[in-house]
Parts: sequence; C-alpha cells; structure tokens
Amino acid sequence: MYFLKLRLLNSIHRCKTIRSLKQIHAHLIASGLLHDEFVLSKVSEFFGKHIGFVDYAFDFLNQTDLHVGTLPYNTLIAAYASSCTPKAAFLVYGRIVGNGFVPDMYTFPVVLKACTKFLGVQEGEQVHGVAVKMGFLCDLYVQNSLLHFYSVCGKWGGAGRVFDEMLVRDVVSWTGLISGYVRTGLFDEAINLFLKMDVVPNVATFVSVLVACGRMGYLSMGKGVHGLVYKRAFGIGLVVGNALVDMYVKCECLCEARKLFDELPDRDIVSWTSIISGLVQCKQPKDSLELFYDMQISGVEPDRIILTSVLSACASLGALDYGRWVQEYIERQGIEWDIHIGTALVDMYAKCGCIEMALHIFNGIPNRNIFTWNALLGGLAMHGHGHEALKHFELMIGAGIRPNEVTFLAILTACCHSGLVAEGRSYFYQMISQPFNFSPRLEHYGCMIDLLCRAGLLDEAYKFIRNMPLPPDVLIWGALLSACKANGNVELSQEILSHLLELKSQDSGVYVLLSNIYATNERWDDVTRVRRLMKDKGIRKFPGSSVIEVDGEAHEFLVGDTNHSRNEDIHILLNILANQWRIWAPLHSVKIINVDADTQAREEKVTLFLQKKMSKIA
Repeated sequence: MYFLKLRLLNSIHRCKTIRSLKQIHAHLIASGLLHDEFVLSKVSEFFGKHIGFVDYAFDFLNQTDLHVGTLPYNTLIAAYASSCTPKAAFLVYGRIVGNGFVPDMYTFPVVLKACTKFLGVQEGEQVHGVAVKMGFLCDLYVQNSLLHFYSVCGKWGGAGRVFDEMLVRDVVSWTGLISGYVRTGLFDEAINLFLKMDVVPNVATFVSVLVACGRMGYLSMGKGVHGLVYKRAFGIGLVVGNALVDMYVKCECLCEARKLFDELPDRDIVSWTSIISGLVQCKQPKDSLELFYDMQISGVEPDRIILTSVLSACASLGALDYGRWVQEYIERQGIEWDIHIGTALVDMYAKCGCIEMALHIFNGIPNRNIFTWNALLGGLAMHGHGHEALKHFELMIGAGIRPNEVTFLAILTACCHSGLVAEGRSYFYQMISQPFNFSPRLEHYGCMIDLLCRAGLLDEAYKFIRNMPLPPDVLIWGALLSACKANGNVELSQEILSHLLELKSQDSGVYVLLSNIYATNERWDDVTRVRRLMKDKGIRKFPGSSVIEVDGEAHEFLVGDTNHSRNEDIHILLNILANQWRIWAPLHSVKIINVDADTQAREEKVTLFLQKKMSKIA
C-alpha cells in the first residue's frame, strides 16, 4: 500500500490532463486512498491549477468523507484564491459549506484573500458574519485577514472597527490599517496611526507611511522615517529605497532623491520611473531625458508609464526628434498604446508645433478622455489655431465630454492668441454660468486681461482687474503694463507701479518693463527711480534662457553664459546679425532704446571678445 501511494502521488504530481486525473481517480477508489487527507490535498492542488474543472473538483470532493479533515478543502480554496479567477474560490467555499463542510480558522483567511482579489465586498462581509457566528473573530490570523480585506476594498470604516476590536495587535495589524488609510487617500490618518504604533514597524509599514508623507508633502516627517529605516537591521533595500526616492521627489527635494537613487545597489523599473517622472514634474525635463538615456544603457526596459513621462519631457523641451524616436520605440517594441501614451503623444506633437501629426494621433485614439482633449486644445491654442480650437471644443461638448477648468483655460488662450475678443468674452461667461459654473482662477482672469490688452482695450482690462474677486498677481499687472508700453500709456503705468509696491513682488520683469516704458518717453528721472527701487528691494534681474534642439540633443542657453562648447562661433554669428540689424533699423525708422544697467558692460565684453577672435584669425 505504501508503494502504491507513492506511485499515485507521483502520478498526481506529473498529471497534466483531466483524462489522466480520471484514471488516477479510479485507482484511488480501488485502493481505498480516496479518503487519505494528504492524497486529497495533492489532488486539490491539481484542481487549483486547472480552473476549468470546478464542477469535477466539487464532485470529486463530494465522494470523500468530510471527516478526513479540512486540509483538502482549504487547499482547493487557497489554490483558486491564488489563481486568475479568485471568485471561483468563493463559489467552491459556498458549495462545500452547503454540503456540510465546517470551515476552520485556516479557511476564513484564504476565502477572504479571494474576496480581496476580486473586490467582493458583499461576499467578504458574509464571510465576516460567519466567522463571528463560529467564534473565530478572536483569532489574530482571521482578524488580520479581515483587516486586509476591508483596507484593500477601500472600506476603511470596517477596517477601523476590526482594528479597534482587536485585543492583540501585531505589526501586520498596524500595517494593514495604515496601508488601508493610504489606499483611500486618508494620508494624515495613516501618519497619525503610524506615530501611535507600539510594535516595531516592518518594510511594508515604512513603505505605506512614506507614500503618505510624499502625497502630503511632509518632508520633515519623511526624513524622520528615513532615519528610522537606517536604525533598523534590515537597512534600505530596493522596496524601501524606491519608496524613499518617491517621497523625496513628491516633496520636490530632488537633490536628496537623486543622491538616494545613485546610492541604490540595485534599481528596477520602479526606481527609474520614480526619479524620471519626478524630474519631469519638477520642471527639469533635460535631466529626465539624460537619466532615461542612462536607464537604457543599464539594460532596464522602459514601460508605458516611464515612456509617458519621457514624452512629457520632450513636449516641455520641444525635443521633436527625441519624441519621434520614443514613438518609433513604442511601435518597434510592440508596446500597446493606452490612453496615457496616446495623450502624451498628442501633447508632445502639439507643443512641438506639429499640429497635423497631433490631429492624426488624436483621431486614432478610440476612447478619448478630458486630458486627451485638453492636450489637443492646448496645442492648437499655443500655436494660434484659435478657430480650430473652438471647433474641436464644440466637438468635445457634442461627444458628451464635460470640460474642466483646464479646458476653458485652453479655449481662452486660443481666443487670446487669435484676437477673438467677442468669443473670449462669451466662453468666459459660459464657464462661470450653468451648467458648468466654474470659479475662475487667476489664470483665467489673466487670459481675459491679456485678450483685452492685445486688442488695445486697456480701460476695459483695467476695469476687469478692479472687479476681480481675487487679488491680481504680478503677472496680471505685467500683462496690463506690457499693453501700456505698446500703446504709450504712461499715466496708467504710474498707477500700476503703486499696485506693484502693494504686492511686494520680487519679479524683476515688470520693473524692467516699467523702466523701459519711462525710457521710451524719455522720463529719465522715473527710470532712475524704478532702478533705485529695484536695488532697495533687492530685486535682481534673472538671466533669460532658451532651449533649441540640434541633432536630437537639447541645448539650453542663459544670458551671459559662456560655457557652451561652441561659444565663440555663436558670438561671431550673433555679431554678424547685430551689424545687419544696425544697418537695417535706421533705414526703417526704428527707434532703439535699451537702458539695461548691464548693457554697457556686456557690450564691452563682446567687443573685447571679438577683438581677441579677430586677432586669432589675423
């Protein structure tokens, strides 16, 4: 009998088809091993790997003696719970209980695991009720399973009640509720619970609380958790390291994030995604593309999430060639497009000025969401295609997509860049009226003011500012000030200066603009006064910058920067262009006034540079 049992167990292990199992089934009946608990558990494992034979599995177990023990039944339920169809586990559980099976303390956790996987809230609550009736609610293993079930399903109220009723709590209990709070967005509650822990946290605890710190921007708390991680014996592994990098990125502490990333002994796709996406979100697209290049060298294959971030970086830089390469990579690797990649491609092509390509990709996306529409509308608005933007806005409304605040910002920008004053007014009042009833932000007011200013309607723009429910910022006053310069309105500029003094703004642009307005009208005393005011307030003029893509590489230039590898060639070309401008301007009655305090020093540097260059050529 012993050797027969070994042969049958080996046959079960090697069994691949239901036909073979039926033959083994016959041998089990003939040999009397059908009621052997260990043999039955192995057969249950087979059924768990072959989901299509649920009815046969149930009939098979019906032929056994229920008194052999719960192991075969729990094994079958656990196998189904771990499969791709976890709901089968709950169905089998219900059928065998209906047939007289009495669950034990090992049954409830595996059934709850199945309910957790298919988010069966009602089914899990039924299991909870049975566990209470049978007196298993005092078991720590069952309590933790219930806690995990309610947390994953987003029922933090149920998870909290289970937690409060627990007489004994281990680290799994605390972590279960903390992670549940994080999943439902209750980040403050998660952090407060972490601070109350009376057991030593584990890796999962630290990861959950670091996620909460990152989402709330609690840098100091995150650093404290970082310190606790160092004190624990397990140190910083890949999972905790990724969570720390993500926390620092979310708190916009990129120096610490990059330092920690560089110190990670191993990096996976999550590590690269956290740092690259973080750099994009923190307006450092050039650095993100450099890291993406390093990631490819390391051999890590990018996924859709990281490719979406890279496309956003290309859009910010205007790196069209790089963005095209990313699209070709997606197609070459057979990566399936989703709504995020499609939207990122529309955004990239639109911002790079390839409107036709953006429209082509947009039209090929079957299920567009509001972000896809906003990407297209924003690109059309940016490049002066106002009528086309308004046309697509109406198509969006017709498709049943409800616009949001970003949508209206794109539409107002489109009206602004295309001089559509009447349309801009109409859409602004449509935004604040039913059925949308949005409260305009400063950006919306800024677009309207810019629209009126570009049309020369300075009085209406000034009245609009005075009637705003929000205090205007320096950018809004700057738009009006720019219009004053274009229209030669010095008196209104004087009023704007008083408002700027009230704002206590450190923005140098508006002061320089105001100074140039006075200079254009040869009011030199006022020029001196504005310059002295800037000096007294400690306002410095930050250098401007521009980015240009050459051969797939983005080059950034700052005013006064001399570190570029082809700096001398660039200055020779600029000097040629400047000489041509000096010849052209007087012939066309162009008046040039530049009163920048650094102008003379800069011209002396350029002259000295050119003298050196010419001496080398001679």
